[in-house]
Amino acid sequence: MECVVQGIIETQYVEALEILLQGLCGVNKERLRVHEICLKSGPNLGFVASEVRLLCDLEQSEPTWTVKHVGGAMRGAGAEQISVLVRSMVESKASKNVLRLFYALGYKLDHELLRVGITFHFQRGAQITVTVSSVNKMLKLHATDEAVPVTPGIQLVEVTAPATSENYNEVVAAVSSFCEYLAPLLHLSKPGVSTGVVPTAAAAAASLMSDGGGTTL
Repeated sequence: MECVVQGIIETQYVEALEILLQGLCGVNKERLRVHEICLKSGPNLGFVASEVRLLCDLEQSEPTWTVKHVGGAMRGAGAEQISVLVRSMVESKASKNVLRLFYALGYKLDHELLRVGITFHFQRGAQITVTVSSVNKMLKLHATDEAVPVTPGIQLVEVTAPATSENYNEVVAAVSSFCEYLAPLLHLSKPGVSTGVVPTAAAAAASLMSDGGGTTL
């Protein structure tokens, strides 16, 4: 399982967000460049549609592939009361022939994206990953060098943490607590819930940039 929240931030405030994350996490950022291919199952694989995502890490000297399947979100009264989405998720490393394999199984290309940005991995009550990236679409099949932004001037921020059926309450609490520190710059919520940019972002960014991240958080 995984716990996840998302939000958006204007590109002009990303540097301030980096300063804030650096102060909170105490770890260096890593560059992100991932080619994401979304495949959906064909009719020969059953009546219930299945979706898998193939992620190719282009930052590596030898690009590496990961297969990711995101299942349904947790439902019920308890799920409605928390601000973090808890969903089933399975991922595994794969060979460079993985796309050919899924095509042979009957999966079809739905869409592909290129995510470019930064990521932070750290421990703070849970193993949390924060990704800040621009989402780009390809004008030609697999042409990552010609990708163009889907939303110019806006970047996607995603906070995720792995969880199990036994500890997801603790992970949700850790993610929620961490997100409160980011509230002056952006609002994070369950994926699919549009919250827009926050009105305090400009002032918060100016404060962070002038301080240079020197304030202890």
